[in-house]
Amino acid sequence: MNTVIKNALAVAAVAIATQAVAQVTLYEQNGFQGRSFTTERQLGNLERNGFNDRASSVEVVGDRWEVCEDVRFNGRCAVLRPGRYPSLDAMGLNDRVSSVRAVRRGDYVDDRRYAPMPAPAPAPVPGQVTFYEREGFGGRSFTTDRPIDNFERLGFNDRASSIDVVGQPWEVCEEDRFNGRCAVLRPGRYPTLTAMGLDNRISSVRHVNQRGEEPRYVPAPVAVPDYRRRNDERLYEANVTSVRAVLGAPEQRCWVEREQVVQERGAANVPGAIAGAIIGGILGHQVGGGTGKDLATVGGVVAGAAVGANVGRGDAAPAPAQNVQRCENVPSQAQPQYWDVSYNFRGQEHRIQMTSPPGATVTVNERGEPRR
Repeated sequence: MNTVIKNALAVAAVAIATQAVAQVTLYEQNGFQGRSFTTERQLGNLERNGFNDRASSVEVVGDRWEVCEDVRFNGRCAVLRPGRYPSLDAMGLNDRVSSVRAVRRGDYVDDRRYAPMPAPAPAPVPGQVTFYEREGFGGRSFTTDRPIDNFERLGFNDRASSIDVVGQPWEVCEEDRFNGRCAVLRPGRYPTLTAMGLDNRISSVRHVNQRGEEPRYVPAPVAVPDYRRRNDERLYEANVTSVRAVLGAPEQRCWVEREQVVQERGAANVPGAIAGAIIGGILGHQVGGGTGKDLATVGGVVAGAAVGANVGRGDAAPAPAQNVQRCENVPSQAQPQYWDVSYNFRGQEHRIQMTSPPGATVTVNERGEPRR
């Protein structure tokens, strides 16, 4: 057998082996996104692989696979034909798969056990952008699929605080007619515009400029849970059991004091320094008002101490002084960054973070997932 024939047979053998491989890939998010895990063998407990109750979409290659909601292939199961399943919602197994195994070729499977075949890939989503009046996609909103050179005409100038971008990148600018500082937003959900310095500053929007210049992309949007209602899913009200407002980190406030440099022990007039500090404190309280009053008091104390320390020195040269920065941490005075909310649905405790305080109940779907 010559070399050419041997090579051809080897290639054919590899191709047959490749076609025979049965494997399944589980993805953590819908649409084959997020962390993934692939296996070619049956697994009776995905907990050992760190993927228990995490799969939201599945890709099946080579042969049929059975996925089950309990370990050791118990509980509700479904058989998946080869294909790509962008969501496990329809089969009721989203975030519920605990064990998987390949179905042997030739094994009979009742049609009722098969999951619905995955739908063809949807047509490309037309580019559009939605602006919201408040952070976290709250408040008044409007959506556009065309450029707008002046938000004033829509009553939305300098009002946007969060954005939802779909289909393609969009450029947003802080002045009308696409002037001033601009930024390009990739498709995704932007729960706040503060980090990019455009909160309540957007005046115009358009598709990404194609003049060949480098797009001024902002950082990619973080993954934000999408709590929008899916098609005709049924909604329920779950009772809120606890709410905790979470404040930002403590703020640091600093000031500068004028401090004398002690050169010799006993050289300073200590009683005079104490008296001067008291007098200075009184004088400081007479200067300024509001928050500035406290700073004026500190300055008065330091100045008074310097004056008192020189009492009785006659014509002696004043002691040298230097500027010293003092700092202290004070509690944040800002609004809470978010609310940590717990709620009970069908006897199970759930927890979410919200950008505004909830009412007595939270809207959820049949699995207890938040909806709005």
